Amino acid sequence: QVQLVESGGGLVQAGGSLRLSCVASGSMLSINPMGWYRQAPGKQRELVATITSAGITNCVDSVKGRFTISRDNAKNTVYLQMNSLKPEDTAVYGCYARDYRNRDYWGQGTQVTVSS
Repeated sequence: QVQLVESGGGLVQAGGSLRLSCVASGSMLSINPMGWYRQAPGKQRELVATITSAGITNCVDSVKGRFTISRDNAKNTVYLQMNSLKPEDTAVYGCYARDYRNRDYWGQGTQVTVSS
């Protein structure tokens, strides 16, 4: 069983930055990949960025060049650095993980609001 606890959301003006953190229970080495999802009101959940245990990253086109995902295996933590935020980035952002049995876990999420 994996538990995920996110932090770092908040209100920011357009063009600003936020850094989200997610602490995972259990060994990070058995959790692969990890990532961040977001869900805006009335929209489907979207997995915006992922990172493997080897550090290989992937992200959706809408955040490329603005969002950076990273992980610290020693701290059991994954981060999402979000720069040049836009009002359309407003959503609940949450942590995602897949364990060695290919079971998916989704964190509760933290609200990110970008004002224009």
